[in-house]
Amino acid sequence: MFVRTERLLLRPGWTEDAPALAAAIGDEAVLRNLAMAPCPYQVADAEAFLSRPIDPALPALQIVARTGRSTRLIGGIGLHPGMLGDVELGYWIARPYWGLGFATEAGHAMIALAHGSLRLKRIAAGHFLDNPASGCVLRKLGFRPSGEVVSRHSVGRSGAAPYLPFVRDVRDEVPAPDMRALAA
Repeated sequence: MFVRTERLLLRPGWTEDAPALAAAIGDEAVLRNLAMAPCPYQVADAEAFLSRPIDPALPALQIVARTGRSTRLIGGIGLHPGMLGDVELGYWIARPYWGLGFATEAGHAMIALAHGSLRLKRIAAGHFLDNPASGCVLRKLGFRPSGEVVSRHSVGRSGAAPYLPFVRDVRDEVPAPDMRALAA
């Protein structure tokens, strides 16, 4: 499954992505905001992640920037089973690409995919309280905070931290029409 946006290509991960994936997630500032990534994150962890079977109902895609002269892996986004039984959206962006709108752009594309191809009705998401930028992204994507703070374990933090859950009805608003999901 491939999804193309104005500046990005969301695609499955390939084994040759392992070094770039390990370098990007291995950054402590990125790793501490992920709940499930091993710490430290090394090339072997990236290889194991990239070799997992692909679940078409819960895609895990690499975010590749297609701006400039070359393409480069800048993040990841996917759907996975959530804490409370909902399908949960997770994403990360490598630190050099923070603040450029890539998480929001990729998030809109995943919501369009969840609505159009996967026929999901509701998606959960969330962020650790000390990562308010992720909360801004979720609000731009139409997620609403649950109103409660829960404790969520993060391997990168070596323990639990306050976490704010969000939810979104994917039928509320369909993202901009310039984003196309291309099944492969």
